[in-house]
Amino acid sequence: MTTELRVLDPSEWDDWYGNLELAFGGVPEAAEERALWRELTEFDRFMGVWDGERAVGTAGAFSFKLSVPGGALVPTAGVTMVSVAATHRRRGILTSMMRRQLDDVRAWGEPLAVLTASEPVIYGRFGYGVGTYATRATIDKTRVRLIVPAGADDVVLRQADPAKAAAACEAVYARLVPARPGMLARQPGWEALGLLDPAGERGGASPLQCVLAERDGEVVGYARYAIKPEWSTAGAQGSVAVKDVGALDPAAAGALWRFLCSIDLTSSVRIHSRPVDDAWQHLVSDIRRCEPTLRDVLHVRLVDVGAALAARAYQAPVDVVLEVADAFCPWNAGRWRLTGDATGATCVRTEEAADLALSVRELGAVYLGGVSLASLAAAGRVRELRAGASTEASVAFGWPVAPWLPHGF
Repeated sequence: MTTELRVLDPSEWDDWYGNLELAFGGVPEAAEERALWRELTEFDRFMGVWDGERAVGTAGAFSFKLSVPGGALVPTAGVTMVSVAATHRRRGILTSMMRRQLDDVRAWGEPLAVLTASEPVIYGRFGYGVGTYATRATIDKTRVRLIVPAGADDVVLRQADPAKAAAACEAVYARLVPARPGMLARQPGWEALGLLDPAGERGGASPLQCVLAERDGEVVGYARYAIKPEWSTAGAQGSVAVKDVGALDPAAAGALWRFLCSIDLTSSVRIHSRPVDDAWQHLVSDIRRCEPTLRDVLHVRLVDVGAALAARAYQAPVDVVLEVADAFCPWNAGRWRLTGDATGATCVRTEEAADLALSVRELGAVYLGGVSLASLAAAGRVRELRAGASTEASVAFGWPVAPWLPHGF
């Protein structure tokens, strides 16, 4: 087999994307969805592996800024659209693309790479660890009451056209980003992703709807959702599909969730992806009737260990020497001394004795503060070389707010 790996040319995009669709089952995307992804493609950061005129491997990396503990926005490669043709498996194509991509990310000066995995088992060997999780749930409105916080009655809700309200929603979103690790500071053009609503993918639900939450004339929150009408001999049994909720304070959040749970002719509210510590769980009267489930979302890879660990803050003072293993990116391997606290950190090479030994995959898992380093140690994935070091570091690496990725890419 003779294949060529090269940067994607705009003239090749349609064929390249068509082969990506084929690798994911062969169902063509809606024209508006396909057009949006082409518009967002950063061609100098996307690549393909070609066998003659056919793209048999695809991969790309958006240029993002990711919120990390402490509120800093860190340049991050958003790895996306990775595929290998079924006819070309087990020939090293994926490894060659991952190798080229991480070399490029390092050259671009981006200390982090992140991705969402269609098959999570794939990416651990390239140094990615699961760094964020999300909750799915279905609130049974017929059996669950909402208890909203004080001030919710002072919030005014207004139905709005989703496109016309987009700027107001984006302003709320931008204020939320630094407060929760794992969120993406949306670059121009990405606001369109939240408005994408192909008619053929609604599954019988309504077009996208939007409600704004206002106080004293200022927008303090929003909800985007769709309603799927359903009927039985007992009457209306429709459902509300929650697409996105953003609120600047508890009262606004309570008002929005109360609204979503009180829409006429519906009996359930379906939550697709929310933070594992999201406030709605503490507003409902019976969490069991909501059937929450957990799902991995963002996989995190430290491309530059020193720069990445120095970019975030730590919720408790930390002074620890890490022995890092990284076979795929050997420039990270070795001992690093991390010192820091809630105001900032430094992470430099050292010859001092190590306190903890772990791979870069475990560092990716704990990086955003949502996975306990002590739990990884209990699973044998982190080795404690100094008594008490895993507990100390676990407290420091944690964060009061769970990390969360608000949308895919």
